[in-house]
Amino acid sequence: MITKLPRWLRSTPRRSFMVYPIVVIGFETARRGGFEIPGPYFLPLLLWGYLEYRLVGTYRQRHNAGSRGLGEVPKRLLQNGPFRLTRNPMYLGHLIFMLGLALSFWSLLGAGIFIVNVMWFHRRVLWDEALIHGEFGSEYDEYRRRVKRWIPYVL
Repeated sequence: MITKLPRWLRSTPRRSFMVYPIVVIGFETARRGGFEIPGPYFLPLLLWGYLEYRLVGTYRQRHNAGSRGLGEVPKRLLQNGPFRLTRNPMYLGHLIFMLGLALSFWSLLGAGIFIVNVMWFHRRVLWDEALIHGEFGSEYDEYRRRVKRWIPYVL
């Protein structure tokens, strides 16, 4: 999907967990004339989001259901563990991290990055769902009826 970026930037985890924090922290440090964290109580969101992405990716690999990477149709449809609560726990980890970044630094740039990524990930999920439905058909339809796309029991 993202082909015009340099190869090293095409990695969504690299952008989410390395590039965006460097950009936001650098921008906010320059704007404020020094480093500060105005909302340190939001820092746990950074840890939560990153760990959710990493641990769910490891869980997915351990159960032979694909890799951490985007764009790979899973070998099997996971419906247990974190996937019993939300259909997209790894993507949700990225978004939780970015929300924590924006709130921790009270950054409008961080908020903009978060909003753009909410839209990007949602489009990505719609694309993924079409691929997964093509692979698993009615089994995936039943799973979609039971499990919410983003926020457990809500959305």
